[in-house]
Amino acid sequence: MTDKIMECITNPVKCKLLLEIYSQERATAKHLSDVLGDIPQATLYRNLKKMLNDGLLKVVEEARVRGTVERTYALAFNPNSDFEAILAENSGTLYMQLFMQYLLGFAKQFRKYCKSPDINIKKDMSGFSLSHLYLSDEELTELMKNISNIIKTVEKNKPKAERKLRTLGIIVAPPEN
Repeated sequence: MTDKIMECITNPVKCKLLLEIYSQERATAKHLSDVLGDIPQATLYRNLKKMLNDGLLKVVEEARVRGTVERTYALAFNPNSDFEAILAENSGTLYMQLFMQYLLGFAKQFRKYCKSPDINIKKDMSGFSLSHLYLSDEELTELMKNISNIIKTVEKNKPKAERKLRTLGIIVAPPEN
């Protein structure tokens, strides 16, 4: 399943479909066609069928509309997993599913922002970066503790006119051998 999700994320058409269905929780092909007007209808239906066959989507409702059947699609997998259960089970599959949920959540926010007519990347201070660091386990633990302490100094900030709600994500990738 994880491979199929990764395939969707790396395929621009499937990624758009996945994000829209994830954002709406359920969607019809008509809704997807209306919202994602840059995807030709034949391509949209072909990709929905492939995602359905791959087990990524499920049909949650069918309704008769002018002599045809309109399907309502939803995700066939649960992107919300219990982190403690994943740690206890030490399941790579479940861990990857949780990571995909994390990525989808960020992708949803970025998609909404990028569609905004008043986007201003520099002014809004949006961005992302990678840092490759050689760290011992102790150094990584200390670094994460320091980052956590810095975040704690601002996490209880109350909304004000000059403050914007921002999401800061930190990923610590597994070590490379």
